Amino acid sequence: MHLLQAQAGEVTDGTEPVDLGQSPAEVIVISAADTEIAGLSEAYGNLDDGPKTLRLASLGHLAHPFTIDKYLDDTATKAKLVIIRALGGAAYWPYGMEQFSIRLRAAGVALAVLPGDDKPDAELRNLSTISDEDYDALWAYLVEGGPENCGNFLRYARHMLGKGVAPMAAKTLLRAGVYAPNITDGSVAALRESLWVEGQPAVALVFYRALVQGAGLHPINRLIKALSRRGLNPLPVFVASLKDPLSVATLQSIFEQAPPAIVLNGTSFAVSAPQQGGAQNPPTPLDATGAPVFQVVFSAGTEAAWEESTAGFSARDIAMNVSLPELDGRVLTRAVSFKGEAYFDEATECLITAYRSHGERIGFVADLAANWAKLGSTPEAKRKVALVLANYPNKDGRLANGVGLDTPAATVGVLKAFKGAGYHTHN
Repeated sequence: MHLLQAQAGEVTDGTEPVDLGQSPAEVIVISAADTEIAGLSEAYGNLDDGPKTLRLASLGHLAHPFTIDKYLDDTATKAKLVIIRALGGAAYWPYGMEQFSIRLRAAGVALAVLPGDDKPDAELRNLSTISDEDYDALWAYLVEGGPENCGNFLRYARHMLGKGVAPMAAKTLLRAGVYAPNITDGSVAALRESLWVEGQPAVALVFYRALVQGAGLHPINRLIKALSRRGLNPLPVFVASLKDPLSVATLQSIFEQAPPAIVLNGTSFAVSAPQQGGAQNPPTPLDATGAPVFQVVFSAGTEAAWEESTAGFSARDIAMNVSLPELDGRVLTRAVSFKGEAYFDEATECLITAYRSHGERIGFVADLAANWAKLGSTPEAKRKVALVLANYPNKDGRLANGVGLDTPAATVGVLKAFKGAGYHTHN
């Protein structure tokens, strides 16, 4: 049978077997989350008291039954501890769950099958062969995430092998808060003191907590620098979700302390739902200050795939990061990062997938934010507004018939409204 070499950023559909090519190790961690794998890889590289040997693997690469059998034969059955972080439960990976449970029990290898989120799963716990105390400790480290917890997760795995003392319990990571490099207390006051310049407009950058939990902050850090260089005060805020009540309350509190002139949103999906009869959607947590909200995209695809595709984004990216955010009234900017620009971690014999920023597109978004901030501070009487209307090339074509201005009188009415508001208009 022909085996494909595993590629970073690629999640196979199970139609082809993949050879991960990993040698045995004391501890093996298999996860469905690329950011988690990257975070553990980074933590292991900084440890001198972790497991002697460690292998990291993506659950997406272990899709084909032959791949699972080969990985068990070559690597997993020769370990001392295997930890699987399974998103979606046992039903998401039925053959793998069955075979890992049977084969590792027979080989005397300790097995921990942890939920991929913070929701308990009795079926996964029953598949595990470690104590409840060890199970809960390992799970808590990964649920909270972040560099410190990733390091202590690996230290605890070593402790389970009878080497070293147990590290401190998992440190709670806020559901939402302020982030910036070298800021530890997560406060707006610390941000003002260390990063901001008095009198400059604030630009909020809202993104998922998962990027803080794993090693996913590269595009965030680049955006922070780009905004600062353009005379803007970055206000980076991570949230578990815009539908999470605690995250929403935290976001509202931060916006009250530091009202942003512009909001750049890197979360996906929509908060509001389509209204009946064409009614306007209710405001979202991002709209609290009345600042314009722009959607930035952290693409789940590779940069190569994006460049080669005539459609640009994948269907998944379009749905999650373009179409659904439009329900909230967000204005699309550009993709500022892509996945799949990987490096090979020799210590864990794993191809690491991570978000990597795109410099030119980071610059575009930062310039856009700077221009809108400047516009917002310009008196209305001094602003110039261009109203660009389509004229469709058919025999019944009318100016702006695609946006409801399907008569000359309607168009003139809009222009008069702009003029009445104090704007200069040119037909």
